[in-house]
Amino acid sequence: MSETTQTPHRLARDYLELHTPVPDSLPTREEVRRELGWALIAAERQTRAERDERN
Repeated sequence: MSETTQTPHRLARDYLELHTPVPDSLPTREEVRRELGWALIAAERQTRAERDERN
């Protein structure tokens, strides 16, 4: 394969890199912790609901 030939994987990756919006700034550590905390709470609630449904 020559260097100019692109695999479908590379084409997809390049497309995503060009068309994925980049945020103006990265989230702060506190924002990440808050979002992860809410995600953990939601996952625990889901697990509890599924367990209660089985019982």
